[in-house]
Amino acid sequence: MLTLSLSFPGGRYHATPWGRHVNEADVAWPPDPWRLTRALIATWYRKLDHQLYPEILLTSLLGLLADEPPHYRLPMAVHSHTRHYMPNRQKSTLIFDAFARIDPTEALIAHWPECQLNDAQTALLDELLNCIGYVGRAESWVEAKRLGDWNGEPNCFPGSTQIDQETGEIQTEPVHLFAPLTPDAYANFQQQMQSGLALRNLKTSELKSIKKTLPISWLEAVSLDTADLQNAGWSAPPAAQKVLYQRPIQALKSSVASRARPKPSPSADTVRYAVYGKPLMRELDTIRFAEHVRRAVMGKAKWTLGETAIPPLLSGHGLNADNRHCHAFYLPQANSNGLLDHVLIHVPAGIDGDMRRVFGALKTVKGFDGQEWRLMLEHIGQREDFENVSPIVQSASVWQSLTPYLHPWYCKKDFDVSAQIRRECRERQLAEPTEIQLLPTIKPHGRELRPIDFHRFRSKRGLMQPDTRGSFWQLAFAESVSGPLALGFGCHFGLGLFAPVKANE
Repeated sequence: MLTLSLSFPGGRYHATPWGRHVNEADVAWPPDPWRLTRALIATWYRKLDHQLYPEILLTSLLGLLADEPPHYRLPMAVHSHTRHYMPNRQKSTLIFDAFARIDPTEALIAHWPECQLNDAQTALLDELLNCIGYVGRAESWVEAKRLGDWNGEPNCFPGSTQIDQETGEIQTEPVHLFAPLTPDAYANFQQQMQSGLALRNLKTSELKSIKKTLPISWLEAVSLDTADLQNAGWSAPPAAQKVLYQRPIQALKSSVASRARPKPSPSADTVRYAVYGKPLMRELDTIRFAEHVRRAVMGKAKWTLGETAIPPLLSGHGLNADNRHCHAFYLPQANSNGLLDHVLIHVPAGIDGDMRRVFGALKTVKGFDGQEWRLMLEHIGQREDFENVSPIVQSASVWQSLTPYLHPWYCKKDFDVSAQIRRECRERQLAEPTEIQLLPTIKPHGRELRPIDFHRFRSKRGLMQPDTRGSFWQLAFAESVSGPLALGFGCHFGLGLFAPVKANE
């Protein structure tokens, strides 16, 4: 096992991904294994005693590192850039200088789980890390060291997309990193390329240029200057391979997500709109309309506050894992004809000033097929303010499904749907129901409805959905529970919504 710690005293990491122009303002994050390898080679060439640490020892060390793609533990990083007008003879040219902004006290961890070094290789690596000055561009000052023991958990690793088995949410985003080929793999590639070049009808100058970038020595191939590779027409370094990594979603954020702050006095947590338009959507399409509303809110937040300042309590992104259900619930409400003529947005963590601005500016909702509905803001206030006009925010001890409940986990022995409902109530800090009754149908407006009559799928692709059919339930609690009560898959989009049952019903 080998673990390296890299910290950036300047608080910045500058590195343009291979194949991207500097003015695209992209940042190669995390540092590619290819880039780390070349930084170690450059340090050996410039700063180490080659008699004490010969080339053959360096090759053996870097070859071991190339045998296994490293795993990373990434600190929080913010994607930033500066703009400069660079003078030239004709006119000034706008140049973007992109970088990842990192807390200088936080370290990036690179971990090789199976790598074993001998004493000579370890001594060389320690000396390289002690002498290394930067990784990436020269502005990316780095302090590096080898850790004797590390028991942390990597959050960036080779592999396929990670999906939360309980919620179906995608937990990682893919990113391609360049890693050096192993010496054996490069030797095979180099021989194949040389054989292929002999069969091609190339000009002498072209052939010479390409052959210069295919040396026999693996170390020399990894050390080639980027400009030489580009001049020879390579779209990627010949001694490198692309490796698909998975890093945390928003691992390179465009801004630091703001956090909801508790307020000393009660604050607004609910907003309600009247919906106008022809035709209104049916209650059977609750989840579809809820997604339209959320998309409209996100667009208005981007327009009003800026793309990098969308409140996480509206988007549901950038929140702590143990605080998943404090963000907005988008809950359409139907009239007596089963048409969605109101929408209630409930934010358990509270509505701050920025969110008030967004809600106040929201006027329209658009569908995917050109439909458009007008919204009229009725009120922004506390949940209790809406009890007379919206039963779903009332308090009651018995609740019945308004929309299908889709269990969020796969059913197992001793973990059926009723057990999942009880678990969800516990996780929401609610008392467990004393009675749970399965209902085959409901009659919200005199019309008998089955779960399969409702649309039950998110438009967002890639979500894991253990339950595609849905079910209706009646829940009884020992004491009154305050609404809105929404559970299960899609609960933030109107699925799994319950309404209070009065004593005389």
